[in-house]
Amino acid sequence: MVEKNKITITEEELKAAFVGKSEPKKTPGSKPPKKKQSFSKKDLAFLIGGVIGLVTGITLIAISLFLPSTSGSAIDFPKIPTEKTEKGEYSLLTGERLEDGASKTAPVYCIQTPNGTDGGRPQVGLKQAGVIFEAIAEAGITRFAAIYQAPTSAIIGPVRSLRTYYLEWDTPFDCAIVHAGGAEDALVAVSSGEYRDLTETPAYFYRGTHSERLWNNLFTTSAKLREYSQDKNFTSSDLKSFARLTPLESDQARMEKMTSKVLDITAPSEGNTSEMIAEAPKIEIRFGNSATFNVNYEYDPDSNTYLRGYVNGTKHEVYNCPDGDLGEKDPEETCELQQMAPSVVIAMVVQEGRATDGYHESITTIGSGKAYVFQNGAVTTGTWSKTSKADQIKFLDESGSEIKLAPGQTFISAVPNYGSVEY
Repeated sequence: MVEKNKITITEEELKAAFVGKSEPKKTPGSKPPKKKQSFSKKDLAFLIGGVIGLVTGITLIAISLFLPSTSGSAIDFPKIPTEKTEKGEYSLLTGERLEDGASKTAPVYCIQTPNGTDGGRPQVGLKQAGVIFEAIAEAGITRFAAIYQAPTSAIIGPVRSLRTYYLEWDTPFDCAIVHAGGAEDALVAVSSGEYRDLTETPAYFYRGTHSERLWNNLFTTSAKLREYSQDKNFTSSDLKSFARLTPLESDQARMEKMTSKVLDITAPSEGNTSEMIAEAPKIEIRFGNSATFNVNYEYDPDSNTYLRGYVNGTKHEVYNCPDGDLGEKDPEETCELQQMAPSVVIAMVVQEGRATDGYHESITTIGSGKAYVFQNGAVTTGTWSKTSKADQIKFLDESGSEIKLAPGQTFISAVPNYGSVEY
């Protein structure tokens, strides 16, 4: 990595700026002035204030001059929320500020979503999911457990079958499990009475007619999910959240990172979490040997998000649909394609192998493992920890402190122990 436009301030320059560059002029017959042995409190306060002012000024000038954006112009600073806008309710799912405090406890839906090339792509409504878990379903093909709260998308899906490990990741969100069948052990678990089990039924699902969808043509809608909630008296979810930064805290952390990069003022020290944080503008996550399912992310500083694509060079595009009830439509008719761009990307390394049926996957969800948390253009390395099925995953840095996630959509990839994470 080549460091550009690095600015340093020497002790002599500080003294020259605030104490004086030369000795006082002597007049004939006068005695040389006595050298002061120490600063008075007034002088010390003046010096400290001056240094702070100088460093602040140079910081702002340096950032505006020497940190170009991707377009080559001076960087656009994030709009820092004011104290007034920081007050209010925040989503437990995404950490974003809520206009309506009641939506903080709105029903949550955990929807099994395919990612195969056999009609599963492009997914529909996936940009509205607050958290997305990604893991291999079978034969190296990845699948998503997409977590929605109060969705408004006219179409959501496709919907596919359930696995036990997805169910165990879903549990802390207190959600309705939305799926179409599943592996035998998963079906036994979800039908035990412990869960709100919303499986394929004409009342809340419909089949699309687009020929390229093949068997990945089962969809639901926000309107149908609301109907289900009303029918089942499912009025709220008591979800367990990840630790989150507020929007103001996230922007301040991003500003601090940019300032440290320009002035080179982040000094590693014992217990300093900055030692665990590194620049990470590009990410590659490999689940196996298939470029069709291994993913790339490229950090976009303008939106402070990660543009998601696949190692084979294709973008991960999904259909973003209008809000409201449009009836039972094919997404190809009414929605537009947009690239997935989460705010936070997490790779957690898991123990994985074949299930007893020799076909499906078996993934260990209770325990701990290596974790990489990418946000604000940087990566924090550490571990993930989940103590029980009902408990939420915690992401810890290398000092053992819980990592607070930036607000926005979070994409969590369960990377097999034989996979890799590069940045």
